[in-house]
Amino acid sequence: MTGLEERIAQAAAELAAAASERRHRVVTAESCTGGSLAAAMTEIPGSSEWFEGGFVTYTALSKAVYLDVALNMIEKEGIVSEPVAQAMARGALACSPRATLAVGITGIAGPGGGTPDVPVGTVAIGWAERFNEHIVTCSRTIHVPGTRRIVRQQAVLTALLGLAELIRFGNPAVMPCEY
Repeated sequence: MTGLEERIAQAAAELAAAASERRHRVVTAESCTGGSLAAAMTEIPGSSEWFEGGFVTYTALSKAVYLDVALNMIEKEGIVSEPVAQAMARGALACSPRATLAVGITGIAGPGGGTPDVPVGTVAIGWAERFNEHIVTCSRTIHVPGTRRIVRQQAVLTALLGLAELIRFGNPAVMPCEY
């Protein structure tokens, strides 16, 4: 296991403890990570107590169909953008009535697909929390150097750390990155 894999496992365990203690239920909406975030969470024994489920929406159409992300927003903002990541998280919460926390991840893991404006390694992550009938979101964009695998792993780690930060009543949009 690499150092980054160990850190992901540690962050997932810390999230599990915090979510269980505060009675949160988490749902994921993933694109470039392809379900890796949900997999990291379900590696934790007893994750059914706090992990509700996940969506892998790799295309713009799947984001629109399964998470109700507006196609015109994707066209206007770009599929790798904070508004889309937030909309993915909101959509995941809307589809999961028992969930209280969500995260949406969209990015370009590479090695191809980047542009001068959105280079390979760009990942937008949106977090959402349900407060009664209201959903509050925040987001950040990270730029990860390295291989496709490293980009995806760093996105998973940042998402996990952000969920834990939300549980601590912090703001994941301003927490330091670990790369």
